[in-house]
Amino acid sequence: MFSFFKKDPIKKLQKQYDIKLEQAMHAQRNGDIRHYASLTNEADDIYQNIVRIKKEQVE
Repeated sequence: MFSFFKKDPIKKLQKQYDIKLEQAMHAQRNGDIRHYASLTNEADDIYQNIVRIKKEQVE
């Protein structure tokens, strides 16, 4: 009934995803490749959650 009051989980995940990618970019620029790899892996996990939620919303 009041679904418009619910927060969009995709919006929150998208913000987290953008932050992780930015952190990864800075780690790569600083030459910390292991940290870069770790952050991009975390960003990929967040992206997979976004895709899963979008797929569930369509169905």
